[in-house]
Amino acid sequence: MFITASKLYDYIQCPHRVWRDVHGPQDEKIEETNDFVELLWEKGLQHEENILKTLGEFVNLKEGSIDERFNKTLQEMKRGTELIYQGVIKHENLLGVPDILRKLSSGKYIPIDIKSGKGTEGADSFDSDEAKPKKHYAVQLCLYIEILRHLGFSGDKNVGIIIDISGSEVEYDLDAPQGPRNTKSWWEEYLEIKSQVQALIENQSQNKPAFAGICKLCHWYTSCRKWCEDEGDLTTMFYLGRSNRDILNNDMGIDKVSQFNDVDISDVLARKKAEKGFMKGFGETLLVKFKRRAEILTLTKKPVAHREINFPKVSVELFFDIEDDPTQNFVYLHGVYERKNGNERFIPFLAKENSDESEKEAWARFWGYIKSLPQDDYAIYYFSHHEKSTYRNMQKKYPDVISIEELEAFFDSPNAIDLYQVVQKYTDWPLSSYSLKEIATYLGFKWRDETPSGALSIKWYNEYLEKGSEEVLQRIVEYNEDDCKATMVLKDGVEKLTIV
Repeated sequence: MFITASKLYDYIQCPHRVWRDVHGPQDEKIEETNDFVELLWEKGLQHEENILKTLGEFVNLKEGSIDERFNKTLQEMKRGTELIYQGVIKHENLLGVPDILRKLSSGKYIPIDIKSGKGTEGADSFDSDEAKPKKHYAVQLCLYIEILRHLGFSGDKNVGIIIDISGSEVEYDLDAPQGPRNTKSWWEEYLEIKSQVQALIENQSQNKPAFAGICKLCHWYTSCRKWCEDEGDLTTMFYLGRSNRDILNNDMGIDKVSQFNDVDISDVLARKKAEKGFMKGFGETLLVKFKRRAEILTLTKKPVAHREINFPKVSVELFFDIEDDPTQNFVYLHGVYERKNGNERFIPFLAKENSDESEKEAWARFWGYIKSLPQDDYAIYYFSHHEKSTYRNMQKKYPDVISIEELEAFFDSPNAIDLYQVVQKYTDWPLSSYSLKEIATYLGFKWRDETPSGALSIKWYNEYLEKGSEEVLQRIVEYNEDDCKATMVLKDGVEKLTIV
């Protein structure tokens, strides 16, 4: 079995998936394609087609068997073809299909991948100097370069190119360190990951499932979640994660949540002082947090607050949620559920067309509504930083709608409350996930749609744009309204929690 770019990506997302795809219980695999994953695939293809139109003439090797395409790719590189699209390169157990192979002045080739995301990550919206390569992009380019080197067609430097969502070419220096703290180069990282992937494929090593937010898009989601819950795996504790789970497994022999109840924190801290490297990354605060969550999951099974939580006393409460399509950097709905003087109503600010004009107009109407409220006598609740970061990007795009000073003042107000931060810092729940849907469902709220998700909302909106169905549009609006109502249910539920 070949090591491919997709297998390297899978490993970075979830080290267990590589093993499970080959050796796991195939009857437990979800066969249906995830709607959002399918949408991302379609958007990626559209973006790729748009980029290809800008590249000039190229040889298209997309059709045919792997071996046929490999032989044709070798012929084209020997011939000195300037641009090769979807060529196949392989050596022993390595297989790559770079989107583009571009000839260098030396006659060698540089691999280029077309991505429908940003070419870098880690940059704050106000400081692009902190941008760095994305790991999964880097290791995929490394794979192509290694194969090209074995075939005799690689340049002198370990350099590849990503063409990102904006159409910009981002050069990846793969011999460079990953960052100021992590001096390991991207190439060294790739070699380690490749070795681990090979061992998993060949069943020379195994690893365990873990429960995380990213799992929902995976075809093993149901299978892995059931395993984690049946085993009482530590990753069913909110925010513990795979790496912390593995440390607890290896250093303390703790495999199950229930075993955490017997942990003596003072003994652990004493061992940390005596044994170098023992329980690395675990301090007293983290140990106390996870022991408390273990007790709530396995013993008390009731949510609690760890301090008094006081929300603003105001005449108007707003519960706020947006719907946006990250594949197009487009916000199509700003939803507000208003509670005022005992009355409630939902107010949607909807962009009915996929255009800057429609997006801007909907956003301007939202701010017009906000400015009409009694200043300092309303509070707005939302869940997660997504709304704040998205609005910062929108302000750059439409600076005449609202100034950056006004926007920052809006979110910096003590009456603008991110409930996720409140939940994460000051409460605990007998749940594996502290998502809005998990907590609101626990509190008794039910969405009208049978399969509610932001990913499906994006799919529905794209379907509406294609077909113009008002029924589909109403489904989007109702889903957003339910998200806003769930935020209200969460706020009310937090206020009622017992303080311990």
